[in-house]
Amino acid sequence: MTSRENGGLGETVNEHITEHTRLLNNAFHNADGDPLYKDSRTWVRWPANTGYITYRTLASNPVNVLLIFVPLGIISGAIGWNPTAIFILNFLAIVPLASLLSFATEELSVKLGQTLGGLMNATFGNAVELIVSIVALKNDEIRIVQSSMLGSVLSNILLVLGCCFVAGGIKFPEQKFNETVASTMSSLMAVSTASLIIPATLYGAMGGKKADKDDNILILSHGTAVILLILYGLYLIFQLKTHAHLFEEDEEAQSGEEGGEAGEEHILSPVAAAVALVVVTVLVAVCAEFLVDSIDSIVESAHISRTFIGLILLPIVGNAAEHVTAVVVASKNKMDLAIGVAIGSSMQIALLVTPFLVILGWIMGRNMSLHFEIFETVVFFLAVLVTNYLISDGKSNYLEGAMLVGMYIIIALAFYVYPDNVAGSEGVSLLSFVHS
Repeated sequence: MTSRENGGLGETVNEHITEHTRLLNNAFHNADGDPLYKDSRTWVRWPANTGYITYRTLASNPVNVLLIFVPLGIISGAIGWNPTAIFILNFLAIVPLASLLSFATEELSVKLGQTLGGLMNATFGNAVELIVSIVALKNDEIRIVQSSMLGSVLSNILLVLGCCFVAGGIKFPEQKFNETVASTMSSLMAVSTASLIIPATLYGAMGGKKADKDDNILILSHGTAVILLILYGLYLIFQLKTHAHLFEEDEEAQSGEEGGEAGEEHILSPVAAAVALVVVTVLVAVCAEFLVDSIDSIVESAHISRTFIGLILLPIVGNAAEHVTAVVVASKNKMDLAIGVAIGSSMQIALLVTPFLVILGWIMGRNMSLHFEIFETVVFFLAVLVTNYLISDGKSNYLEGAMLVGMYIIIALAFYVYPDNVAGSEGVSLLSFVHS
């Protein structure tokens, strides 16, 4: 074939592509050339606008391609497929639902102002973990609830924060963030750590029958949960009202990111965002129900402990969207936002979600307490200690990130071999462990 023939063939192909593109564009525009979702005719505009908003919402995050697993997960649970298939399908289904939940929350919180927006983010920021834990609490799966809460905190302060430091450290030799914000969050995390160490220590120090010790630990847990909820409420007032100036750098970074992305418009109206929140929350609850119901069979067939499922696997599902967001933000050198996502989310779990579940268990008649096993308590204490030490100077680099990720992997391996039937902590005191 000659070069002239090749050129003619190329021109013909280009003409076909151009014509196809023009016809495709015309299919979504009216006779005046306006998009159908802006058409003056109501019966044309409303369906087109609904389709356009749906498309923009689904295209907001690549992880939404996994939405195909939502109907598969629900069908598998309703029909009664193999428990392993039910667990995997609903596990994958919750990942995009968590992303959509986060997206709808952000769209709604922007239009509600700073105060209400902060409360919205606090309420729905960890909604997936909360829903899964409520379902597990209803089924009296206390170990799953406790492991999920502890795992969410460890995942955020070690894995997410570590990945943020690595992603940012590869592009920038050293990154800086607001020391005051980090210090405040670290102090509150230290308080939450104490709320777990004290029950574990008290349980080991008390004598008498196990039933009496459990009753005393429940009384302590209920009182501690109320105090932690009050502290979180005071923190919101501190952040949003009385000492808002301390968080100005964080807010400026956030506005800088929003302004720097070509004036990105918000997709959902308040009503659409609220409807999306309700629909996605219901879907998460359904998938979580099937997921939790299949855990017993997974434990028996795959020989994986409940602790590992709750502490490592479930937090990956619930925090997937936050993980991606924090790493992307850190790679753009906006570390205040990254710290806010990683440490802030951990703080919400420790000071808001976990105490709320203790109170909810009290109401439901479930023995949900803040008494964790000695090993879990020590791991949590060490994780918070290392994280607080690394962020205390307000600077980060890739080596510090590698330390956090490495520690998370070590903990994951430890809990992989950690059996569910570990003997209770009777006769073993946390203080004796520390002093040995």
